[in-house]
Amino acid sequence: MKALFGQQNSPGEEMTFVFQERENLPPPRDHEVKVQVRACALSWVDTKLLSEIKLKKELVPVGREISGVVLEVGSKVTFFQPDDEVVGILPLDSEESGLCEVTLVHEHYLVQKPEKVCWAAAAGTVRDGLRAYTALHYLAQASPGTTVLVLDGASPFGTIAVQLAQHRGAKVVSTAHSLEDKQFLERLRPPVARVIDVSHGKIDVAESCLEETGGLGVDIVLDAGVKLFSAEDESASKSQLLPHKHDIITLLGVGGHWITTEKNLQLDPPDSHSLFLKGATVSFLNDEIWNLSNVQQGKYLYILLSSWIPILEDVMEKLSSGVFRPQLDEPIPLYEAKASMEIVQKNQARKRQVIHF
Repeated sequence: MKALFGQQNSPGEEMTFVFQERENLPPPRDHEVKVQVRACALSWVDTKLLSEIKLKKELVPVGREISGVVLEVGSKVTFFQPDDEVVGILPLDSEESGLCEVTLVHEHYLVQKPEKVCWAAAAGTVRDGLRAYTALHYLAQASPGTTVLVLDGASPFGTIAVQLAQHRGAKVVSTAHSLEDKQFLERLRPPVARVIDVSHGKIDVAESCLEETGGLGVDIVLDAGVKLFSAEDESASKSQLLPHKHDIITLLGVGGHWITTEKNLQLDPPDSHSLFLKGATVSFLNDEIWNLSNVQQGKYLYILLSSWIPILEDVMEKLSSGVFRPQLDEPIPLYEAKASMEIVQKNQARKRQVIHF
């Protein structure tokens, strides 16, 4: 039985991916569930985070968003039984790879998969759905009447965020990084209020948002990274696609919420003063905030673990009812997983990559 792992020989070096032969798994322990994996979505491996929380190891398990069938359960498992169809996210400290025919998972990281949802859609949506809920429910309360700007709305995560904001009655504005992205966003139903094509670098995002809101600014901004320095200090392609942090602050309305994925965001005193005058807030969207509670170094987050199960269940319900329509690439066979993971790790995939067993 083969499983995929990531390997990084020295800091700063690109991660390589290797298949390792695995022995048959032992019977599940008390609260563990043995799952026959039917699909596994690929996500970027944050090696720096793993190092910071002392989880760096020679071989890093790859593939954490899985869907599959329960084969066997531990003696104290209460939520599942054999033959149940499940979906979930393996924790950061998991020793098991999701890119394997059979894996072991603690029952608290799984929920029931709706019968009408296919394996690939379940695995490919669960992480982006969790991120979107974290951003638009816990960090900022998207509600009817609010205006939400989702940057790079045609990305896998951006698509789910747009759909969740619309479902909550918000007016959504989004940026597109290419003509194909623009056409995709314009075909969404319900329609996006405005699509801002930034692929040529000639459109002022702040000006477009202020025009759309009658000069009031947007209530919630969900970025996909921001430009921290002047254009001459960054590559041309990056400066075209990402707005400057000053643009975000300019287009933010009074009492607005800026949710950023930029982990190295630096705000200068004038930036802070502008945010202060608007009574605006900045929140950081950490992908791993929920399952960090199971890591020794993240015990202060323990209380959050009981909150993410209802989110995963709601993500699956919205996927089943058609509220969420994910951006998925064609399912990929296991023998192509190594090459696909290399593309994902370089941030070159524009659709969610899912391995189908």
